[in-house]
Amino acid sequence: MSFGPRRIVCLTEEPTEVLYALGEQDRIVGISGFTVRPARARKEKPKVSAFTSAKIGEILKLQPDFVVGFSDIQADIAAELIRQGVEVWISNHRSVAEILDYVRRLGALVGAGERADAYADELKRGLDAIGEVSVTLPRRPKVYFEEWDEPRITGIRWVAELVRLAGGDDIFPERATESLAKNRILPDDTEIIARAPDIVFGSWCGKKFQPGKVSARPGWENVPAVRDGELHEIKSPVILQPGPAALTDGVREMAAHIRRWALR
Repeated sequence: MSFGPRRIVCLTEEPTEVLYALGEQDRIVGISGFTVRPARARKEKPKVSAFTSAKIGEILKLQPDFVVGFSDIQADIAAELIRQGVEVWISNHRSVAEILDYVRRLGALVGAGERADAYADELKRGLDAIGEVSVTLPRRPKVYFEEWDEPRITGIRWVAELVRLAGGDDIFPERATESLAKNRILPDDTEIIARAPDIVFGSWCGKKFQPGKVSARPGWENVPAVRDGELHEIKSPVILQPGPAALTDGVREMAAHIRRWALR
């Protein structure tokens, strides 16, 4: 006999991806419009939210018994739903270890604890395999990860951890620990240029990364990444959501670029 919530609305992509991976997708009655993984979710489920906004009326019509969201950015959506009597879980996981723990907790909430544990273990083994290869590389690049271009926002904690795991060193480790995006805004380009990244990864949160715009920035012509043409897009769905995508496709893409650079 199954237990736990039967009508779940997912306000971000990662709970949708996890629930599909666990075979519990029938519980999902609504998803985020930004969901691209798994592809079938977009075809099967109604889209009822963006990231900072949601169609509260549409969500209530679905009669959810559980709504899952992520971070302070969705606090207002959560508060409105709670006032309407809906049970809401806003997770706030920021590190790789916390993402794995999130998979286990979400699975336990829907009565799929054992499957969730097995899935988290599988994700961890994949990360360990990438780490084992990256420690054998002959050199480590300095990496600047840009989450937004105007203003410049550096990568969040799980991104910096995955860069390290993939064989690189994030040039703003002190900012990566800041959970709020506003605390990861760089006042200008001086510090980026001074820290001389060998590789730039761009993931402009839902809009296309433009290497040409980056290389044309004043003072960037001598940045090693610009000089050597190491400006690469990592699409936001595979790195900027704290779920399985970042721990699989996202980190693998970064590792491939880093490996190619290291063996050049």
